[in-house]
Order: sequence, then structure tokens, then C-alpha cells
Amino acid sequence: MYAVTVEFVVRPDEAARFREAIVANARASRDTEPGCRQFDVCGPADDPAAIFLSEVYADRAAFDAHLASPHFRAFDATAGSWVVRKTARAYQRIDS
Repeated sequence: MYAVTVEFVVRPDEAARFREAIVANARASRDTEPGCRQFDVCGPADDPAAIFLSEVYADRAAFDAHLASPHFRAFDATAGSWVVRKTARAYQRIDS
């Protein structure tokens, strides 16, 4: 198992568009990537510019396939300029 968390802070004027784009990316990942086990998009109700992702993949190769997918590349190209700050962390299961 390979898990990734990402915290985004986006420009407030693009928060709604970013949320739509990241939800579409998450759905495409869950629906089309065999190695994507979970992809949750979360955010506090009182701060639409803050987004938290929790993603789980079968392994690192499945995550790399996600990064190479057309839907991720399109999301990144579209929404990348809306991001003020991004913090990503990767984890490997240490207890099975």
C-alpha cells in the first residue's frame, strides 16, 4: 500500500473552481485507475480555500500511473496556477 496526503491552500477567488476540478480528478482516479484504492477530497466548511486529500494506491507504481494519467495532467495544468501552497507527504504501510 502507498498512501499520499496533500494539503492545498488555493486562491480564494478560484476556490470553487478548484474544488470542482479536484473532485472530478478524484472521481476519475477512483473510476479508471485499477491501482487507486481510495481518493478522498475534504475541506473545512468555513474555509473553501483549504483542501485536504487522502489517497491510497496499491503501490508506488500505481501512484506513478496516477501522476501520468490524462485526467491528472489536465487537472494539474488547469488548476496549478490557482494553488498558493501545497504540502504533500507519501507513506508506506508498515503494519499489515
